[in-house]
Amino acid sequence: MTSSVQNTLSLVGRAAAAQLGAVIAIVAEVGGGLALLAGFVTRIAALVLAIFTLAASVLFHNYWGIPAEQVMVQQLMFFKNIAVVGGLLVLAAHGAGAFSLDGKRAVASRAGMRLSA
Repeated sequence: MTSSVQNTLSLVGRAAAAQLGAVIAIVAEVGGGLALLAGFVTRIAALVLAIFTLAASVLFHNYWGIPAEQVMVQQLMFFKNIAVVGGLLVLAAHGAGAFSLDGKRAVASRAGMRLSA
């Protein structure tokens, strides 16, 4: 193969990987966010989002490896994401509140009823 064909195939492969990454990010962020909002499988959703946010922070906000003029913004974004991870871990540790779907299922199971999800 010629080098231009190899370059094109390499770009297509990277584009496919980028599209797959975008789909995974959308599913994790939207799905996890909606699960947290509704209080459905809150602990699992918070843990998944915490891991995702931590990985995204390390991979995309690596302020330690960029030119000095870009460090401030990337460092700000990195530590903002670390704060979000901390909040998600607190939510994963303590679970959802009484007004969540998880809370309503817990009350229903204690009362001997079954609440469909």
